[in-house]
Amino acid sequence: MDIDARIKRRQRRDTGPRIVENYDALSPVAHTDEPSNRGPAFERLLDILDPVFDGTLPPNAYVHGPPGSGKSAIVISLFSHLQQLSTETRSVIHTSTRAASPTAPGFVYVDLRMTTSEFAFYREILDALVEDPVPEHGVSTGDLRSRIHEVLADSRTGVVVAIDHVGEPDTTDTETLVDLLAGLPSKVSWLAIGRETPEAVPLTEYTATSVRINRYQRQMLVDVLMTRASEGLTRGALDHDLVRDIAEWADGNAHDALAALFVAADTARAASRTRLTDEDVATAFAEIPCPSVSLGRVLALPANKQLVLRELVDLDETDRQSVTATTEAISSRPSVDLTRGTVKRFLYEMAEVGVVERVQSTDHDGKGRPPSRVELRFPPTAFRRLYDLRQ
Repeated sequence: MDIDARIKRRQRRDTGPRIVENYDALSPVAHTDEPSNRGPAFERLLDILDPVFDGTLPPNAYVHGPPGSGKSAIVISLFSHLQQLSTETRSVIHTSTRAASPTAPGFVYVDLRMTTSEFAFYREILDALVEDPVPEHGVSTGDLRSRIHEVLADSRTGVVVAIDHVGEPDTTDTETLVDLLAGLPSKVSWLAIGRETPEAVPLTEYTATSVRINRYQRQMLVDVLMTRASEGLTRGALDHDLVRDIAEWADGNAHDALAALFVAADTARAASRTRLTDEDVATAFAEIPCPSVSLGRVLALPANKQLVLRELVDLDETDRQSVTATTEAISSRPSVDLTRGTVKRFLYEMAEVGVVERVQSTDHDGKGRPPSRVELRFPPTAFRRLYDLRQ
């Protein structure tokens, strides 16, 4: 835990039982600076990136693995350290056989969940390459692309771009992504990250190699949970047996394991308990859909769609019996300044990408098509708390 976190603990003035010290430490969408027990995965990625230590660009590559295997956490951590090395020293580490100290390539991370257009994609890359902020309006996509070419024309070594969440339903499709990458100068190599196997991703036609990140082994996941709990919960709040139960239930998926811990902790906090119980963990298991949508995807949605979901998670079951009923309930909330038509459109759009699900009613006795109730594909307690903490 860093010094700022320790100071924040001392600043608390609330009294009474408290189990959660730091929600960020428990959050399934937060990544630690150095992910636990992933040394072999880091080594495989460093094998691919090894040319940067001679001041040259590595070949394009694809990193893949199942949900919750820590792909994003590993790449973000590695790129952060490599970029710091590049920025601070402007030279690379070398052995006795590498007498020169060539300038290191730069490193840029792009999250396709947040960059959903051609403009946003090029702006994100350019913003990482230059010191002055890049405008969000008033410039064309072509201008951004040309500026990237100009900046890298003066670079001896170029830049490595990590492109995360390739192939997800609500991100840029891979065919379009190929075109976007083709618009970058030759002094760019890229590392794509996704869930699909290389054979299922057209992008891999332009890669030299791929790396698979496997699911967490059970004991590794136990260690991850214990580390997060030590930073986010009060001392003695979590029994080791409960941690093993969560790790076994999650079956190697770190996102779902952390979501379960987060929900269980928030449930215990709401009940003014100072220790997690079997009941808290069972409540978390029951709340998390299988399969569950990543909370990172949900929290990357546009603000108005997140607002609709925030109201949706507080609706009772009767208000979710049909899309029409759900639309009426949400649009009537004082905090929602959206028309009924807009709310309904958002619900349909989020159902199309799997954030929510429309489930046909089996109790329909009337004529015509039975109504569809709206079901969540993510844990509502975790989303509610994370959303509110960001406001």
